[in-house]
Amino acid sequence: MNQLAENIKDLKNIVKRGEGAFLEFKLKSNHPEKIIREVVAFANSNGGKLMIGISDDKEIKGLKYIDEDEYIITKNIEKYIYPLIDYSVEKINVEGDKGVLIYDIKPSPFKPHFVDLSGNPEERKAYVRVEDKSIQASKEVREILKGQNKDKGYKFSFGKKEKTLMEFIDKNGKITVKEYSEIANIKKKDASRTIVLMVLAGVLKVLPHEIEDFYIAI
Repeated sequence: MNQLAENIKDLKNIVKRGEGAFLEFKLKSNHPEKIIREVVAFANSNGGKLMIGISDDKEIKGLKYIDEDEYIITKNIEKYIYPLIDYSVEKINVEGDKGVLIYDIKPSPFKPHFVDLSGNPEERKAYVRVEDKSIQASKEVREILKGQNKDKGYKFSFGKKEKTLMEFIDKNGKITVKEYSEIANIKKKDASRTIVLMVLAGVLKVLPHEIEDFYIAI
């Protein structure tokens, strides 16, 4: 069996699994901002593959003008993602002159990465991968990603307020920054700072969510 046939077989096997934490399908490249968002989310998480030319119902449609699509997507990745990310791209012919683009995005050591469409740092948005979705990262998640790069061996003082937090988690299974602020009677920014530090110290784990992140004990 030649290499092309092996690639097609591998492609079909991967597509059958469906989208998940490490796999995203896009049918076309005509919404570059959505593609960039997925790339950033993979780089900020554990990496993954973005396949373009695949429908959400796992049908391999392919791209008719694959070289043009690759050029546009690659330019957008390089132009609108800050800082630059590490990735590779592969083309697989699937039917006639059609093909599928596969972007393989590595987990980055320089997190967080941002979608930067305007060039204004205040408008940059970071994303992370949660199951089969890419969601916008909260301020806390961005700080956690930044802190994980430094690997300082974070420590914190375990006082009354921290004890209150852990007792709440023990009773309810999880906590949000807002809940911690309320039960400990502290400002939200102080609650945020404490929770981020406890995540970096390996005491808590963050569960990113589209509306409000949750934190659980490790």
